[in-house]
Amino acid sequence: MRRWREKIRASTPLHVVSLAEIFAICGLVASLIYLLSFFGIAFVQSVVSNSDDEEDYIIDSRRAAAPAPPPQTPAPAPCSLLGSPAAAPEKMPEEDEEIVAAVVAGKIPSYVLETRLRDCRRAAGIRREALRRITGREMDGLPLDGFDYESILGQCCELPVGYVQIPVGVAGPLLLDGRRFYVPMATTEGCLVASTNRGFKAIAESGGASSVVLRDGMTRAPAVRFPSARRAAELKAFLEDPANFDTLAVVFNRSSRFGRLQGVKCAIAGRNLYMRFSCSTGDAMGMNMVSKGVQNVLDYLQADFPDMDVISISGNFCSDKKSAAVNWIDGRGKSVVCEAVIKEEVVKKVLKTNVQDLVELNVIKNLAGSAVAGALGGFNAHASNIVAAIFIATGQDPAQNVESSQCITMLEAINDGKDLHISVTMPSIEVGTVGGGTLLASQSACLDLLGVKGANRESPGSNARLLATVVAGAVLAGELSLISAQAAGHLVQSHMKYNRSSKDMSKALAEATDQPKKC
Repeated sequence: MRRWREKIRASTPLHVVSLAEIFAICGLVASLIYLLSFFGIAFVQSVVSNSDDEEDYIIDSRRAAAPAPPPQTPAPAPCSLLGSPAAAPEKMPEEDEEIVAAVVAGKIPSYVLETRLRDCRRAAGIRREALRRITGREMDGLPLDGFDYESILGQCCELPVGYVQIPVGVAGPLLLDGRRFYVPMATTEGCLVASTNRGFKAIAESGGASSVVLRDGMTRAPAVRFPSARRAAELKAFLEDPANFDTLAVVFNRSSRFGRLQGVKCAIAGRNLYMRFSCSTGDAMGMNMVSKGVQNVLDYLQADFPDMDVISISGNFCSDKKSAAVNWIDGRGKSVVCEAVIKEEVVKKVLKTNVQDLVELNVIKNLAGSAVAGALGGFNAHASNIVAAIFIATGQDPAQNVESSQCITMLEAINDGKDLHISVTMPSIEVGTVGGGTLLASQSACLDLLGVKGANRESPGSNARLLATVVAGAVLAGELSLISAQAAGHLVQSHMKYNRSSKDMSKALAEATDQPKKC
């Protein structure tokens, strides 16, 4: 540039260049090419890589740019994705066919379908068809249409391919604490709803049942490890010192408007410390709520106990989804007692037995028999039957039926042996009316039937506590009816009548023999 300025001053033509100027121009061009290649190659590679990734997830870029179909768009005919062998399935749309092939080939992960397609029903159908092709198994009886897959996205179930139908029966009315409840029960066991309904009738004709909630607190117990047992004992003493509770509560309670620390109980195994935190959780079942609060406390403790090694947020001292003595003794969730006095005439007319036989059977079966078996919280006839049915109907966690069904059933003759006092004590009923499966349409409807849907804003936690008492009341009725059936010798007859199909099995077998076998 300096030389060009000199040429301009000397009126020398610019196109006349010397050999040195030619070399300078070539060097400048070479430098520009080098800089572009050095800084631009990474950008070009990233663009190419991103383009390849998008091709793996979305077969046609034009379809990816198209807006997702509105929810009102009619779903494709179910036979196009069910693969029924009876009739040739309708041809799938070409774009769905390509995605299914990519899923089968492993080019598209099945778990990204909802995110990429932005259509949960379509994603479930494509995943289902891919599964059918991979396994070679037909899923004719598993329905696909008629379910809101949007409602479970990110909260209830991953990788859906359909839904299972469970019949819901209604028993009632349950006359409990002066109120009437019609109790939904989702079950595939014959006689269960009918038997519970008979128990409700006996309770209602005797004036109803009453309940009391003894405790209400969800627990979480992290496990931590120290270099020595002495150090573990120092933290145990700190946590259980009443002078430190207010500080711990402030730290714990930051996680939620409803989560309030109630207490901490510790246990030591060598240099391992287990800290069982208990807190109120409003109308939620509360596992996530208490876990957040516990994490806050662990972070706080780390400053004063830097040698504390957190092994797990849950060390099984909670104890969740396992039968444990700590739940049986100290409780978890809602601890409920429900009782009723059944009149002598009702025992004879409705239950078809007598008070003395019921009391004797309960002692020999539920108390002594369970003790012989080494039962842990299993001093009852079939509490888990009722708990599981109500849990499934109302969107509770079915796995928590394990500890929620811990129950001791007590029967005794009162009023000179004429009437029967029956009670069930259940120390760890774990229920909620918000969150999880309670948000699904069917389960929400069942909660609404009971009058406990959602959160109670005037009295937080009262809906969940009411649901726990309904569970205990239903267990009371179920225990009363089953023990009566066993005392009267009616159990086998009732199951043969109500729990067996009346279909002509010989004809069904002949029909099955004539049909070609499926692969």
